[in-house]
Amino acid sequence: MMQFKFPRALVLAAIMAGSALAPLPAMAAKTELTLGAAAADIGNLDPHYSASTTDRTLVAWIFGGLVRFAPGTTDPASIEPDLAESWESSPDKLVWTFKLRKGVQFHHNYGEVTAEDVVFSLQKAADPERSAFATDYASFDKIEAVDPYTVRITLKNAIPSVLGPLANYAGGFIVSKKAYEERAESFSRRPVGFGPFQLDSIEPGVAVHFSAHKDYFRGAPKLTKVTYRFLNAAAARDLAFLAGEVDAATGLADPNWLKRTLAVDGTTVDIFDPAELTVLHINTKKAPFDDIRVRRALAHAVDPSRVAAYRGTEFTRVGKSVIPSNNLGYTEDNGLVTFDAEKAKALLAEAGHPDGITVKMISSQLPSYESSNQILQAQLREAGFNLELQPVEHATWHQMIRQDLSPLVTYGAARFPVADVYLSQFFHSNSAIGSPAAVTNFSHCDVADKQIEAARVETDPEKQLELWHEAQRLIIEAVCGVPITETAGVWARRKNLDWGFDFKGSMSLGPLVTELTHFTE
Repeated sequence: MMQFKFPRALVLAAIMAGSALAPLPAMAAKTELTLGAAAADIGNLDPHYSASTTDRTLVAWIFGGLVRFAPGTTDPASIEPDLAESWESSPDKLVWTFKLRKGVQFHHNYGEVTAEDVVFSLQKAADPERSAFATDYASFDKIEAVDPYTVRITLKNAIPSVLGPLANYAGGFIVSKKAYEERAESFSRRPVGFGPFQLDSIEPGVAVHFSAHKDYFRGAPKLTKVTYRFLNAAAARDLAFLAGEVDAATGLADPNWLKRTLAVDGTTVDIFDPAELTVLHINTKKAPFDDIRVRRALAHAVDPSRVAAYRGTEFTRVGKSVIPSNNLGYTEDNGLVTFDAEKAKALLAEAGHPDGITVKMISSQLPSYESSNQILQAQLREAGFNLELQPVEHATWHQMIRQDLSPLVTYGAARFPVADVYLSQFFHSNSAIGSPAAVTNFSHCDVADKQIEAARVETDPEKQLELWHEAQRLIIEAVCGVPITETAGVWARRKNLDWGFDFKGSMSLGPLVTELTHFTE
């Protein structure tokens, strides 16, 4: 604690005057927050197009949904009211009615949020011409404004989680209809929502500046300003943090970085979900992996624990299924095989490859992918697989794997935490690369289509869970993919920065800055 010394004459004068020394005024806690982000610039702040980590992080401060994940969690069970203060459904779960809060205000004097804005926003989110998340609303039949504060949604069929597409994530964000129509194409850089912070200005490649939304319905934010600085290089972020230029910064899932950062006095590190699950996807339709014995050999040749140990067990867990562990519907009772190099060699020999097999794999040059693939390369060699890596720039890699140019694809991803989303995008035949509705089914897996589809419309929660569990067992039995690791998000911050909640998870993939975020000193 800092100590102050007063001149002896001043103390005596005060005593003789019969008065006590007046206490010094306490220094007020700062109210301006600066963050350092691993990004070069923003992309698109229209929330229905925001896909990058930076864009997702920022739109979560600007916008809200009918409902929201409780701050600090990614658990669907934590979803709570946001713009909607209450809701009810018909017995068959096909008609949902939401009652809106009155008096909720948009930023920049765009007025009260009404049912008209909600209907406009959800119809926009469901429109592939105006949204990147339209497929999430395929089961939505009608979205209607019953009155200015009541919205009715009618579904074509029951879905696993109707609150999911209505939450503060992806297409669930509510935009100002008036602002969107007035600002047109510029809305992506001049967004208007009703969240705790409003966007003031953008310095391309430098920073994005926000100010408190003083009329926020949960109360005026404790912070007055937030600056989001672009510091794409890890060294630049570390230097800015050490120099006190930023109060928090994107970290690295690296043990050396963690040790170095925690050695800085007054620093803490947040490690949070959703962890990205990395799966080694195997093209089941092309030789040599059209032979299940080769796929099973590959599964036995992979030792995820070695990848996790290298990446740092503080941030990285061993993947134990083909969907992330935070997903509703996840199970470890799925038949996943363990590492066994001798078993792998025996299976290769049985498949006609007694001297091993050479496989080429296109590899991203992104450091996290590059290092993990090199570890895989070394351990696969022990089991008879000669993995020839063909490194390319990350954006090029994305293009090439979507053209079926690599029989093996290591891919890390986090999705909305309900099993249907991950299973549908990575393991349903409709999502297979080359199909009309291709998403990220690199393995061309089709063994669990029946279970995935049945689970979507199953209204009995227990039966739905069992269908998702069965789907995982079938996918693992067919060796469509081999789970490797789950890697969490990482941010460093000053200990005097209080997010205002227990930061264990964030659907926006970065820190959620709310009306409660503040400095303690």
